[in-house]
Amino acid sequence: MGALSDIKILDLTRVLAGPYATMVLADLGAEIIKIEQPGKGDDSRAYGPYKNGESAYFMSLNRNKESVTLNLKTPEGKEILKELVKKVDVLVENFRPGTMEKLGLGYDVLKELNPRLIYASSTGYGQTGPYSQRPAYDAVVQAMGGIMSITGQADGKPTRVGSSVGDIFAGLFCAIGILSAVHERESSGLGQMVDVAMLDCQVAILENAIARYEFTGEIPHPIGNRHPSIVPFEPFDTLTAPIMVAAGNDRLWVTLCELLELDLANDPRFITNPKRNENYQALRPILAERFMTKTAEEWQKMFDEVGIPSGPINTVDKVVANEQVIARDMILEVEHPVAGTTRIPGIPTKLSRTPGEIRMAAPVLGAETEKILSEYLGLTSDQVAELREKKVI
Repeated sequence: MGALSDIKILDLTRVLAGPYATMVLADLGAEIIKIEQPGKGDDSRAYGPYKNGESAYFMSLNRNKESVTLNLKTPEGKEILKELVKKVDVLVENFRPGTMEKLGLGYDVLKELNPRLIYASSTGYGQTGPYSQRPAYDAVVQAMGGIMSITGQADGKPTRVGSSVGDIFAGLFCAIGILSAVHERESSGLGQMVDVAMLDCQVAILENAIARYEFTGEIPHPIGNRHPSIVPFEPFDTLTAPIMVAAGNDRLWVTLCELLELDLANDPRFITNPKRNENYQALRPILAERFMTKTAEEWQKMFDEVGIPSGPINTVDKVVANEQVIARDMILEVEHPVAGTTRIPGIPTKLSRTPGEIRMAAPVLGAETEKILSEYLGLTSDQVAELREKKVI
């Protein structure tokens, strides 16, 4: 039994932010009923690459879920959703604000049907504010949220982060919000609305960029792969390949100097981290020259022996084959009914008594429609067939 195995969730989300949130909860045991548009499904089903006609993008975000097709623009579809709402704990959607209200399925309506309902909305800009009605995708909020302005090579153009962090962090914050509301409901007995905006989340993860600006008045800019506040904390070229080195405090700096056989630890220019930052341009060439005397593999072995944080810059093929990644079950095989055997990322949250589990691959569109309508609403096969004939499901 997973930690969340007593939680039932209606998932009306599509593409990335919402499906990522519900996938995290599904991995930890929650039952996810994914509501999809008949004949089309989640938009991401149309994103390649494909295997036997099934989208790898969709499969990477929708494991451990059951797919039910339901046309929410029909009166019957709306009534079915309302009946399901009475029997679940959480509803998650990522439509533009006002869409559910126009359908007659907004939070104010649904909470009357189920006062314990937790209604989570993940949108580009949130339910309030002058931008609330704007459409948004990951690249747009990365641009507007500031992270692009501090990403990339020094003197280069602002650069989008390679992973869709605008969506993914919104998904994580949404999952945290849902779990917080579930916990609070234990004492109050009442549900509530969870309002998560992608732009808000981007501002929240700017880390020390805002603090640096507020303290110094200087606008942060891209500086490549080095850290803006810690030195040395960046990759160095070697005889074979670059190696990332992170001497995050003065103790590690002394250890690094000893290992590199450089008489720098007591140099007044570099004796503290603020001094190393101040004299970065003088220090960097000294270290770079020394790193070019050995291979990355030789440096890595030496660093591991003395405890200096370091590692290679792995490409994805090396990540999925990495011994530590494999040992932590972070690459797992699942059997999809159409696509066959596929490898997907594992579950990063490791619980000792109630571990997460990948119980099943992402669903084929509408595969569990009849099962869910029968189990939850008591519909017969004939009734389901009638709904299908009327294009409600």
